[in-house]
This record gives sequence, structure tokens and C-alpha cells, in this order.
Amino acid sequence: MKKYAGIFVKGILAGFCIGLGGTVFLRLKDAFTGGNVVGALLFTVGLFLVCTRGYSLFTGKVCYLFDNPPSYLLQLAVIWLGNFAGTFFLGYVERATGICGGEGGIDAVAAALVESKLSAGYLSLFLLGCLCNVFIFIAVDRFQKAPSAAERYLALFLGVSIFILCGTEHCVADMYYWAVSGLFAARPAQSLLRLLIITAGNAVGGVFLPLMERLYRRLEAR
Repeated sequence: MKKYAGIFVKGILAGFCIGLGGTVFLRLKDAFTGGNVVGALLFTVGLFLVCTRGYSLFTGKVCYLFDNPPSYLLQLAVIWLGNFAGTFFLGYVERATGICGGEGGIDAVAAALVESKLSAGYLSLFLLGCLCNVFIFIAVDRFQKAPSAAERYLALFLGVSIFILCGTEHCVADMYYWAVSGLFAARPAQSLLRLLIITAGNAVGGVFLPLMERLYRRLEAR
């Protein structure tokens, strides 16, 4: 139990950090020409904090599902719940501040994003979740294995900014958008279903490259 409590707390911290990245993205989105690009680059602060502080983010951890025993599934579930708690804590704190409310508040910007996700088809959300975590795997895996600091940090910046600019779906970032927009409370069942579909897509996308690499290594060994 103590082990999972620690994992849960690390999940909360990771969700909180991703929410911080989401905050700067919302503040810059459509604020000026090129704001989306700058916001996507600065969103990387979230994954930077997660990786350098050793926090637990579902989208990164799920990439190593098949490198771990079956009990790892429970860890992933605890991490997901921690990420949910961390993003919603930050989102609701921000809703009590001056950066939300009125025209141009980040809650309104987030609401526009969430409305598009609520109207999207389930297959679209799933596939965009898959594509997102291909980028996340590249970013996280290179951060862990790259021989130089420059390559490690470049992998983070490119992986995160590109998945945002491509319009893919990241379940933890989406948790934050739902929280700060206030739309999760308004439509909880519909919102949770879509978050779970995106989560499933992230899981499939996260293991795609590792499994394909394992396959071609086996084929080469024959």
C-alpha cells in the first residue's frame, strides 16, 4: 500500500506539471501570430519537469508496459488516477484566479478545445491518441538513452511541441483542459468516456514502436 501511495503522489505531481505546461499554452494560444507555435514549445516545461524530477506520467510509463510484469498494470492505473487528480487540482485552483473568467480567459480557450473533443468521433480520438504517444515514446525514450544532454533535451522539445502542433490527443493534457474549462463537471459521463478512449489510444501508440522494434530485432536474429 505504501508503494502505491508513493506512485499516486508522483502521479499527482506529474499531472500538476503537465497542467502548468497547458496553462502557458492556453495563455499564448491565438494571442498573437505564431502564439500556437510558441505555446507548443513552452508546453514542454511540463514533460521537462516530469522527466528531470522523476515524477510518474501515464503517457510515458505506458510505453514500457511489455517490459514489466502484469502487476505493472495496477501501477499504470494508480498513475492515471494521480495524473487526473493533479490536473484537476491545478485546473480548479486556476478557475478561482484572474486568468479565468471573461473574454480571453484561459477557461474560455480551454472550453473551445474541449468542445471540439466532445464533438469528435470516438475513432478519431483513439487514433489521435495513438499518434500522440508515438511522439511521446520518442521523446521519453531518447531522454533516457541519448548519450548527450543536448540530444536528450532536444528530444523532449521536439516530441512534445510536434504532438501539440499536429493536433493529436494526450490524455493528461486533456484532463487539464477539461478541468480548467469547467466542462467536465457539466458533462461528466461523456467527458470521462472520451478521456478513456484517448487513454486507450495513448497506450496503443506508446507500445507500437517498442513492439515493432522488438519484432525486427527477432527477425534480424534469425
